[in-house]
Amino acid sequence: MTLSDILHHRRAVRNFDPDRRLDDQIVRRCIEQAVLAPTSSNMQLWEAYHVTDPQLLRTLAHACLDQQTARTARQMVVFVTRQDKYRTHAKANLDQSVDNIRRTSPAEKQDKRIRRMTIYYGRIMPFFYARFFGLLGCFRKMLALVIGLFRPIVRQVSEGDTRVVVHKSCALAVQTFMLGMSEAGYDTCPVEGYDSRRIRRALNLPCGAEINMLITCGIRLPDGVWGDRLRMPFEEFYHKI
Repeated sequence: MTLSDILHHRRAVRNFDPDRRLDDQIVRRCIEQAVLAPTSSNMQLWEAYHVTDPQLLRTLAHACLDQQTARTARQMVVFVTRQDKYRTHAKANLDQSVDNIRRTSPAEKQDKRIRRMTIYYGRIMPFFYARFFGLLGCFRKMLALVIGLFRPIVRQVSEGDTRVVVHKSCALAVQTFMLGMSEAGYDTCPVEGYDSRRIRRALNLPCGAEINMLITCGIRLPDGVWGDRLRMPFEEFYHKI
């Protein structure tokens, strides 16, 4: 399918065919494709829990308020953010960046580029993503306010702001996953209505994980799509300057 075909095929499906199973490996491949989605500073602070166990699916369906899309789902994928992994991911990015510079950059530019990456991933990223009861975020906001008097600077640096950044990056991965599923001929539905505490308990999520989105998966029945797509007029979205 072309991208246009995929975008038109992808719908929020509310009723899946109980007689048609999904290939676990195809769903896994779509999650692998989601890894290719861009994330802020390449930090990749998200994870996906691919649920295929029937008992766990029933537990999650109940946690999703017994919505039809959850009750009929053949599989589910729960995307979570992992801001608590910022230190290990920053170090991994630094190591990979240094290796890439040494392999691909001209010798005379390597030291300068390595120093820049060391500052960015060794100091700035750990400082940006660190949390301490909101106090670090307040300090970062004050620092940005002062520096911003003299030059442009990122101002969304509170602990709430960084949490939004992590969830935005995860959402890009979620959309990539859903488009990959459409390309494979599978259907999905992003579910917002759920009991997050029950889902955390069912998946045994670590303390630092936050649920970003739960995606039900299957193959649609004829009544799985509820009517035509409703979108506001394009002029509501588009502003040419």
